[in-house]
Amino acid sequence: MKVMGARKVLVTGCSSGIGLAVAVRLAKDELRRFKVVATMRDLDRREALEKAAGETLNRSLEIRQLDATCEDSIRECVNSLSDRRVDVLVNNAGVGMIGPLECQSVSDMQQLFNTNFFGLVRLVKELLPDMKQRQSGHIVVMSSVLGIQGLLFNDVYAASKFAVEGFCESLAVQAMKFNVKMTLVEPGPVVTEFEKKVYEEAEKMDLSETDEETACIFHQIYLPYSRKVFNSVGQTPEDVAEQTLQLIVSKNPPFRHQTNRLYMPLTAMKHADPTGQLPIDAFYKMIFQHDRMLNATLSILRILHRRMGHGAA
Repeated sequence: MKVMGARKVLVTGCSSGIGLAVAVRLAKDELRRFKVVATMRDLDRREALEKAAGETLNRSLEIRQLDATCEDSIRECVNSLSDRRVDVLVNNAGVGMIGPLECQSVSDMQQLFNTNFFGLVRLVKELLPDMKQRQSGHIVVMSSVLGIQGLLFNDVYAASKFAVEGFCESLAVQAMKFNVKMTLVEPGPVVTEFEKKVYEEAEKMDLSETDEETACIFHQIYLPYSRKVFNSVGQTPEDVAEQTLQLIVSKNPPFRHQTNRLYMPLTAMKHADPTGQLPIDAFYKMIFQHDRMLNATLSILRILHRRMGHGAA
């Protein structure tokens, strides 16, 4: 069954988490506005997506192989589409990395950038010329609040998201000239298998290359702190997917959109002080000096989060 007049949406990183949720939400759109090409690097991991897609599979949603780290893979996928047409790109494919800097290899950092940053660059490089020629298109990039503000032990991951934000902010001006929209979606903590895997690996991380105090800070302060944050303000992938859909259907989507209102006071500090010292001091005090205040704040946020969730339901 062909979905007539639907916009063709290419979504990357759809084997789980946000990518899966976005692809399924768009495919199940009640107004049938989208034809979704849900992609992943390894098609052997398609089962979860197929199950979630249900009756939309091979109707308003089709699954294709695409490896964001390989230009040939991207081109092959795009060439397989009718007229190479992609009306909306949702760039979601990404990998995570946390831990003391001295315990991470440069090759691992390069691999992370190869997916998180250069994967986006490759996709935009392939699709933007066609969008410019058609004078229409929307590039939606799954960034992060860590693309606005760095966080302890997230040095390299945050750097990749800062790169994504700088790339998109620079390119948005040119894109606007050709009527191509760009939107950065900036989630805070999202409870997914992606995050779970990152933190499971962190628990077993070899910390022999760092000093004892740093290892202690990572294991005894940072990891428990992160768990509390996720439990207090973590969003579901479905929530992020719903907001992404609303951005795609908007006539005038914003360039930046933070998905978690509870996290906004933390990112607002970045803009409140041009010297940049305010957020650094605030995070230092929250983590190292005022843990009781942090726990109380997270408890309040947890209550607000639950109330907001019930209200949304």
